[in-house]
Amino acid sequence: MTFTEAAAKAAFPDEVVTNAVTNLVKVPGLDKPVALITLDNGHDHTRPNTFGPQGLVSLNAALDKAFAAEPAAIAVIGKPFIFAVGADLSGVEAVSDPQLAREIAQTGHDVFRRLTESKIPTFGFINGAVMGGGLELALSCHYRTLSENTAAIAFPEVFLGLFPGWGGTQLLPNLIGPDAAVTVIVENALAQNKMLNVRQAAELGIVDEVFGSADYLEQSLRWLSKVVRGEITPARREIDRGAEWDAAIARAKSIVDGRTHGASPGATKAVELLDLARSNDLDRGYAAETDGLAELLMSDVLRAGLYSFNLVNKRAKRPAGAPDKSLARKVNKVGIVGAGLMASQLALLFVRRLKVPVVLTDVDQDRIDKGVGYVHDEIDKLLARNRVSPDGANRLKALVTGSLDKAAFADADFVIEAVFEELGVKQQVFAELEQHVSPETILATNTSSLSITAMAAKLQHPERVVGFHFFNPVAVLPLLEIVRGEKTDDAALATAFAVGKQLKKSSVLVKDATAFVVNRLLLRFLGEVLVAVDEGTPFEVADSALEPLGLPMSPLNLMQLVGPAIALHVGETLHGSFPDRFTVSENLDKFVKAGKKGVWTWDATGTPSVDPEVAALWTQGARPSTAEQVRDRALDAIAGEIRIMLDEGVVAEAQDIDLCLILGAGWPFWLGGITPYLDRAGVSERVNGKPFLSPGVASVPVA
Repeated sequence: MTFTEAAAKAAFPDEVVTNAVTNLVKVPGLDKPVALITLDNGHDHTRPNTFGPQGLVSLNAALDKAFAAEPAAIAVIGKPFIFAVGADLSGVEAVSDPQLAREIAQTGHDVFRRLTESKIPTFGFINGAVMGGGLELALSCHYRTLSENTAAIAFPEVFLGLFPGWGGTQLLPNLIGPDAAVTVIVENALAQNKMLNVRQAAELGIVDEVFGSADYLEQSLRWLSKVVRGEITPARREIDRGAEWDAAIARAKSIVDGRTHGASPGATKAVELLDLARSNDLDRGYAAETDGLAELLMSDVLRAGLYSFNLVNKRAKRPAGAPDKSLARKVNKVGIVGAGLMASQLALLFVRRLKVPVVLTDVDQDRIDKGVGYVHDEIDKLLARNRVSPDGANRLKALVTGSLDKAAFADADFVIEAVFEELGVKQQVFAELEQHVSPETILATNTSSLSITAMAAKLQHPERVVGFHFFNPVAVLPLLEIVRGEKTDDAALATAFAVGKQLKKSSVLVKDATAFVVNRLLLRFLGEVLVAVDEGTPFEVADSALEPLGLPMSPLNLMQLVGPAIALHVGETLHGSFPDRFTVSENLDKFVKAGKKGVWTWDATGTPSVDPEVAALWTQGARPSTAEQVRDRALDAIAGEIRIMLDEGVVAEAQDIDLCLILGAGWPFWLGGITPYLDRAGVSERVNGKPFLSPGVASVPVA
């Protein structure tokens, strides 16, 4: 092995070490004991086991002790609720020596491979969260069991701009087949780091058995005994290394091309390595993983991915500017004004997370019945997928009711409106609510662009009004923009943050400025693209101009998803506030009035083309731009807008803008946030005369 204990300590003195301890355990039915290696970093489940060089050295020493005992089997298990979640990223991001990067990559292979090549049967007892290098450790064992309460199972590396580099790309496809491996390593990672559940892991064949959590270790040891005695032979699928493998790699390339447009070398390398795995030659495959990992560990891509990781996992959990949580009021009942799709989605989220009564109201009974019915139907779907028990489903449905009378909100602690995006309508709703609720009831608005201060201006208690802006689909996107009006007090704000945390959303404090953060920046992007089209740039050229960024979808496809009418309305609101920077396209206005939903039509092969009706109504000039010109124009506009937003104090720091776009707009992790991307590309300097972030900020943990 490359690292010695002294060398590991010298290279990574601040590592939170996951120690591996070997104990010999007597198991009924076996003449020899089982060497049980337990991984534990000395912290509770809130700080998972990770592997830095010192942790790998400890595991290697534990394996030495295990093999020396000549046991009947060797098993690896984690501390309570946690198996292991991969490499110690806080140490990896500090690597500046190419040779050290290679040694880290090689050491993981050297240690884990001892389990794979062992003549003694080896077992991974996955007793809790398992991701990345932790899953590679388990795959390196001959057999695996899984606790039924395991909450997180994934390979998140491609999501971060990397690839599984300690055996994952070689072991997984040869265990579960290439297509399933593409799903786990590439497709799920690029779908916002989608996790596997226990059932999926078992069905795919990643684990051999699933046992209950109460006596998981005992059941796993009994099963191990039967395997060692030959009473059980875990099934292994036959792998097709020809046409099936070809099809899987073709699918992987299509996914990577469609979702990253070549902007993520980690994703591209993952596909190459999965293709290489068909030879099932670990010497060759592991060498390629080591070479690729050593290169990526020194790259800007890694620094960008880790910057995003730290934003989401650290800064998002301690929102800048949030009041002391002790000021938050308890919420025992929620009211929702409106019963349309957005309101119904909110009702479902509130009842599932808070488990308190939720009352919807609207202008007629049919709408209310439809809204309540939507929530009940969605709960039934959860029941059908075993996401909730029958009793649990009945309890949740009983908590959701509707009423035509806002007096039903009299004892509500938190009321949120989700009605038409018109200031006068929202002012009227809040005025009516004040007649029924207590002075302490929080009045929240899901507005996407309107002034919180203006909504509260005519109220007796404007201090309890707060912006609570969700993103659609509500159940998927984790961002919550919490907006403080001029008179919003700390108690209302603290309650909003507390509720956001209960809803399992990541909240960012935003100043009361038109369209807040995400919509303001997305409309700035879209506005520049539409201006280019209006001037004469072909739709295809303008819409594809930003592809090199690897964004989740093009501007015109995003407009179709959001809804052209909504995009127009928000654009008009922004134009009213910032007429020099936000224009309103007359063509978009005609587009919306014509009832068009999207620019594109698709033929039988899925190839898009401009809808002839759209082409006919869209009046274009004679000054077309190239894709590069459109891209430069859009990025310059965004860089300028972000600088203005920071100068206005819309958020505390540039990192909050990055966090908003990552969580609310799907900005790719591997780009590392919009501001470091603009810094790296030289756009910040060109537009503003200086970068957004200080040197090194994008490569160190964010407090």
